[in-house]
Amino acid sequence: MSQIRLYLDEDSRSKKLLQALQSRGVDVITVSETGMLSRSDEEQLIWAFENQRVIYSFNSRDFYLIHTNWLERGDSHSGIILGQQKYSVGEQMRRLLSLISAKSAAEMQNQIELIGDWTQE
Repeated sequence: MSQIRLYLDEDSRSKKLLQALQSRGVDVITVSETGMLSRSDEEQLIWAFENQRVIYSFNSRDFYLIHTNWLERGDSHSGIILGQQKYSVGEQMRRLLSLISAKSAAEMQNQIELIGDWTQE
């Protein structure tokens, strides 16, 4: 089972979240590390797919629309995790870790997961 590799977009990138996830062994990078700052959501999703990463974003409305349009066209993506800014860094981290421990990268293919659906452990 291949583990989910995360890609934090501009909305969700947080130095504290990045460090918290990395300290727990999660393979995670941000848009600033990849030189993808200020790129469109579609460009981010393409980059994530080409690099086998699941994107994490707070931009729910736009990514739902992109996801739906892509699947209707027969395009694929590596997966999308949608978060909410109301969660603390610690809560986001625990919920992401719960999701990562339960699902493989293959199971995330063309899927959207809502961070709120994953309970803290």
